[in-house]
Amino acid sequence: MPHSARAPNRSAKLVQTRSHLLAVAGLALLACVGVATRVDAQRAFVPPPSLAPLADRLSDAVVNISTTQSQKGPQGVPLPKVPKGSPFEEFFDDFFQKRGGKAPPDRKVSSLGSGFVIDPSGLIATNNHVIEGADEIIINFHDGSKLKVEKVIGRDTKTDVALLQVNPKKPLKAVPLGSSSKMQVGDWVMAIGNPFGLGGSVSLGIISAKQRDINSGPYDDYLQTDAAINKGNSGGPLFNMDGEVIGINTAIISPTGGSIGIGFSVPSDTVASVVDQLKQYGEIRRGWLGVKIQTVTEDIAETLGIPENTGALVAGVTPDGPAAKSGIEGGDVILKFDGKDISTMRGLPRVVAQTPIGKSVDVELLRAGQKKTLKVAVGRLVEDDDKAEPAALGKPEKSEKGTGPAVAAMLGLKLATITPELRAKFGLDAKMKGVVVVEIDPQSPAAQKSIKVGDVIVEAAQEQVESPDDVTRGIDKVKKAGRKAVLLRVEDGKGDLRFVAVPVT
Repeated sequence: MPHSARAPNRSAKLVQTRSHLLAVAGLALLACVGVATRVDAQRAFVPPPSLAPLADRLSDAVVNISTTQSQKGPQGVPLPKVPKGSPFEEFFDDFFQKRGGKAPPDRKVSSLGSGFVIDPSGLIATNNHVIEGADEIIINFHDGSKLKVEKVIGRDTKTDVALLQVNPKKPLKAVPLGSSSKMQVGDWVMAIGNPFGLGGSVSLGIISAKQRDINSGPYDDYLQTDAAINKGNSGGPLFNMDGEVIGINTAIISPTGGSIGIGFSVPSDTVASVVDQLKQYGEIRRGWLGVKIQTVTEDIAETLGIPENTGALVAGVTPDGPAAKSGIEGGDVILKFDGKDISTMRGLPRVVAQTPIGKSVDVELLRAGQKKTLKVAVGRLVEDDDKAEPAALGKPEKSEKGTGPAVAAMLGLKLATITPELRAKFGLDAKMKGVVVVEIDPQSPAAQKSIKVGDVIVEAAQEQVESPDDVTRGIDKVKKAGRKAVLLRVEDGKGDLRFVAVPVT
């Protein structure tokens, strides 16, 4: 039963003493001050006006998307085997052909999602996963009309964006793409979509966070919102209060499958770039720098003398790639790309991917404690080019250090110069230079940093090494500098380079 204010008790004794009256008056005054304070606090929050006019203006541009696709029917019960020439052979063949002996027909599976019109001529944006594998796509408009998608202009699996084409008899109501970069945490947003197939539904919330990485792809940069997003909202728009699309609703985190106030939208800045390329080329053409990068972790930052999460650390450079041609080297820390700050490792691929191919840009980097700016001509990324076959081992080489390897133990590692025998044993490329790890103490800090037997140490303290003595000199160098770890550049048998900070004390 709801609680309510109760009327005063008429049988209560009246207060007769003056001191008690003054005390009551004082409490009343404090109560008044408290009320005034609460009123002032409430004035700081101004609830938004009715969103009915905005929702009404935008609803015609938001669509429901229904798809159908064929799936193989379930396998039937295996037919009984009868001996060839048996008197029952003809009977069984005739019976099972008439009563399900043939493979069951394919099933038609339907699914629902959302989208929005971005061009009156009939261009519709949505998520790729909404229409993936569909045999037929139908667009359902707010007024009840329907149109069949004539063409999937293009799709991008990396950002989960697709562009569809319908042929309307008259221009459609479209909505513009706004700037997601201008949105701030706490800004009001409105989602319109088709949750659970119910039809056009409106929900209100705020931007809860920006630049969310939910490990769904290499270019994750989601807006997070608490506006209710459920199954069926995928592909629908997230609007700002000016009626501009600032995101495509794509994913939720939920243990139940329903909204718990954690939804994610592809930022409109990303959508605009993808849509422009799909319209122009029918495919995505991303920029390419030609570097392998890693995060500047706390221990690596300490060895470099820079703050944690500063830029992107270059672990390796692709030969003849844009970075190599511009003079970028392994060990460089990229701080800015084309005027945009790179605060984290994952920020660099997003910025490079959205840069026009062939554009010459400034890259600001940190090398050996000094800032430098280089010019780089952005190349074109070839998707899945990391599946190239490894280089051939080549013919055995003569050891540069005599008939046997020079061996030394340090950091819990036993290191050796590379000999033809060790190249063959660990499958090392003929071009690999450095010292190879032949033994490792499983309890050592190096083992905890995932260094393995067969790895090759290429650099120590940002100096190239050719013998275990070179590694020792690198360790002595960082100790004299008062640092707690030595930065090793390590290459595995596949040719993948990475930096590892190993404690030296």
